[in-house]
Amino acid sequence: MQKRTDLSSLGWGPRRGRAYLSAAPSRGLGPASATLSHQTPLGSSGLHASCLDLWREKNDQLVRQAKVAQDSRQFLRGQQLAQDVLEGFRGLLHSLQGLPAAVPVLPLELTVTCNFITMKASLAQGFTENQAQDIQQSLERVLETQKQLGPRLECGLRGLWDSVLHYSSVLLELLPALHHLAGLQAALWLSTDCLGDLTLLLQTLNGNQSEASEDLLHLLKTWSPPAEESDAPLTLQDARGLRDVLLTASAYRQGLQELITGSLPKALSSLQEAASGLCPRPVLVQVYTVLGTCLRKMGNPQRALLYLVAALKGGSPWGPPLLEASRLYQQLGNTAAELESLELLVDALSVTHSPEAPQLLIEVELLLPQPNPASPLHCGTQSQAKYLLASRCLQIGRAEDAAEHYLDLLALLLDDSEPKMPQLWEDARKGTKESPHCLSWVSATYLLQGRAWVQLGAQKEAISEFSRCLELLFQATPKDKEQGPASSCEQGCMSDVALQQLRVAALISRGLQWVASDQDTKALQDFLLSVQMCPGNRDASFHLLQTLRRMDRRDEAIALWWSLEAQAKLPQENAAWSLPLFLETYLSWIRSPDRETLLEEFQTSLLEPCDL
Repeated sequence: MQKRTDLSSLGWGPRRGRAYLSAAPSRGLGPASATLSHQTPLGSSGLHASCLDLWREKNDQLVRQAKVAQDSRQFLRGQQLAQDVLEGFRGLLHSLQGLPAAVPVLPLELTVTCNFITMKASLAQGFTENQAQDIQQSLERVLETQKQLGPRLECGLRGLWDSVLHYSSVLLELLPALHHLAGLQAALWLSTDCLGDLTLLLQTLNGNQSEASEDLLHLLKTWSPPAEESDAPLTLQDARGLRDVLLTASAYRQGLQELITGSLPKALSSLQEAASGLCPRPVLVQVYTVLGTCLRKMGNPQRALLYLVAALKGGSPWGPPLLEASRLYQQLGNTAAELESLELLVDALSVTHSPEAPQLLIEVELLLPQPNPASPLHCGTQSQAKYLLASRCLQIGRAEDAAEHYLDLLALLLDDSEPKMPQLWEDARKGTKESPHCLSWVSATYLLQGRAWVQLGAQKEAISEFSRCLELLFQATPKDKEQGPASSCEQGCMSDVALQQLRVAALISRGLQWVASDQDTKALQDFLLSVQMCPGNRDASFHLLQTLRRMDRRDEAIALWWSLEAQAKLPQENAAWSLPLFLETYLSWIRSPDRETLLEEFQTSLLEPCDL
């Protein structure tokens, strides 16, 4: 760092033989920046070094305070300390940027900027547009010292980085801070999937402009940020630490995407790279879980099991590895272990984890995407896990266990810890409005309970549950009628399409029990009503056709068959809507697997004699 500089270039001005901070604004300084000119007389000798020492000491003090906040065992106390540190960095940066940009000051200014961005991103648990603006302003300050600002502003961050790094050969004292800032830029671009910009930035940092590699992991491994001087200002996290975080996050993101797209060998390699890197315990659990998924799909269940066991060791049960373990045990045919995993999953999803003290660093978790339904890390809610457990019990013939789990599911959906079923039933019958999604979800649970009774062979109880379901369903209101805006559906309401399909499922289910009880007249009423409610539902039409044929109502059966044939030739509507998972599964249960074959037989036996 230079020890002497032209004071006028830093905004210092002589006033009556003494040096003062100049009050003249630079770069459009606001009122807060003007407070730098306190008109406090300072000796001209060592003036610049003295101010830098004060600002640097302030930076180092804030970094030490951040360490105290990070080590605090009291969450709220740690959060308050961290907010105080953030405001301290904000004020210090405001002071530094209140002066015209100068090379001797920039190493400290860039370091303070990096600490400020790190604090903001860690406290916000992610990057925002504000951090991009902070980086852009810092790059513009560097270019100001080279008189190169102007048209380059139109090039965006990529153009600014190209320009700044072009001048880095003559700004050697800025290199460590610039690489630190570049690490934060890389983290921002990785978290927002700007992988093209990230690749070009790393190529530039590595000096690979010709025949450069486009392998992100290779570029990160090759990147070697310069070491900071021993007397450099303190940082919350240096460039090399950021590089290690970026390498782990990139390998994990790449492996996860390769797994989702089916590139299993590549996914395995990338995930193993992530597991060998800087992996905090929560991330390592995720990586091991995804490795288990990958190996299971590659036909190596024993190795998959080893990773899942490792994921579950040394900590409280975590949802995704338990869900993946249930899938693995199902594939191996170990039903007992599969159901045990699902039960543990339900328990794990019921635990509310207390917040931890802020880390105040850019960590791998900040750079990872949120799990989507296609991800092996998506394990849903406790009620969804309970439904999965109940449905699996039903599928393997353990109807009594299924019925018990469906009752538990009902209690979960109603958020009642005792559960007081008679009172809840009466409230639902009276159309209680306290819970807007109560009617639809209670009726759905009665539907599932009815299915459990069917599996037990208890027709009377099954019909009773289906009737309760229907009674509630005809009171339920679609979400767009009384439940407010569509966003309220995310809080538990069912769409009008889902309600319609739920009513049809309940009518068909009850009708099938009437058929099993040799009460075709009642079955005919339910099937006819289901067809009237949903004319395009082939399952409802098929069951109605079978009943008409069995009752020897030939003309009506033939008319219905011709209607089915005409519907089959029409273009099918685009089913852009989606049904709840339980309803999709339920509809598959009541769908006759040989429906189309029976329709062909019907055509042969019923229609051809008519033509003679």
